[in-house]
Amino acid sequence: MAKFEGMIWITKSFDGLTTTELYAILHLRSEVFVVEQQCPYQDLDYADQKALHLMGTDEEGRLLAYTRIFAPGIKFEEASIGRVVTSPQARGKGAGRQLMERSIEVLQANYGVIPIRIGAQQYLQQFYTSLGFEQTSDTYIEDGIPHIEMLRP
Repeated sequence: MAKFEGMIWITKSFDGLTTTELYAILHLRSEVFVVEQQCPYQDLDYADQKALHLMGTDEEGRLLAYTRIFAPGIKFEEASIGRVVTSPQARGKGAGRQLMERSIEVLQANYGVIPIRIGAQQYLQQFYTSLGFEQTSDTYIEDGIPHIEMLRP
């Protein structure tokens, strides 16, 4: 699959986000996780303040892809990547793979080449396995959706 062309990548701490960027992040997360996946849940968990925020935008500045990245000891004992989301406009074009590859690069640049643990929606297991993650838990239900923990050693 070809790389998503024209993605502009920006990484910021919570305090470095503009109000416009924060609004775009919360809008995209709500659009996908709450509305599209029909899963009402408490997205605002006070963890955003402890994360690095990786944003992928188009040339017009529209947010198309996003993750939040955590140092070890915040979400898990290991470093972690969460709230992995791509806009419907960016799907099927390799944007999700590019997002995760870039997230791993940003995490390693900030915290070193260390293990990364994620809580993944189970249906994405093959995708994350292709990025070097291995399933480390049984299936569990989070916000009504089957999840698994995965580790990239």
